[in-house]
Amino acid sequence: MDYSFHFYNGMAGTGIMMALNHQLLPKKSAPVVLCIGSDLAIGDSLGPLVGTMLKQSGDFHGYVYGTLKNPITAKEVKYVNDFLRKTHPNAPVIAVDAAIGEETDVGLIKVTSGSLRPGSGANKKLGKVGDASILGIVAGKSAFSYEMLNLTRLNMVYSMAEAVSEAIIAYGMQNRCDRVVRNVANG
Repeated sequence: MDYSFHFYNGMAGTGIMMALNHQLLPKKSAPVVLCIGSDLAIGDSLGPLVGTMLKQSGDFHGYVYGTLKNPITAKEVKYVNDFLRKTHPNAPVIAVDAAIGEETDVGLIKVTSGSLRPGSGANKKLGKVGDASILGIVAGKSAFSYEMLNLTRLNMVYSMAEAVSEAIIAYGMQNRCDRVVRNVANG
């Protein structure tokens, strides 16, 4: 099932966190967040902004890959997939990326179960990644979709990143508490 929240919605963060709880079964490991994108285009910076906010918060109890300082672009995903499988075999992977969609969907943050395919807005044929996906629709489809990423408003992308990072922090805290309770109950 897919969930959508507009970045203007004051409850978007709570909705995203609840959608993640619904999409991902509790795991024995802390979550991994793969933040895909680049700081070379404002519209493509959603993932690195989320990663940076998670790292700077000090409240996220999980693993973060992809920040403004060390971005993970779509073309690096095939290498990252192997790394994540070996390094975090039991961890849920949340993939975060910017996307191009219908004009009426611009501003929506979509949470889906299953993986996403980064770079598809730029007609790239790359591998899938993630157990759950968070996509921020930052621009409408057009003949110049990739160029539109440079004309995206920073305020919209930043506001989306705030809502997504808050939701992931809340999800991580809840997941951590659940793991502690299971460990205590199991002796």
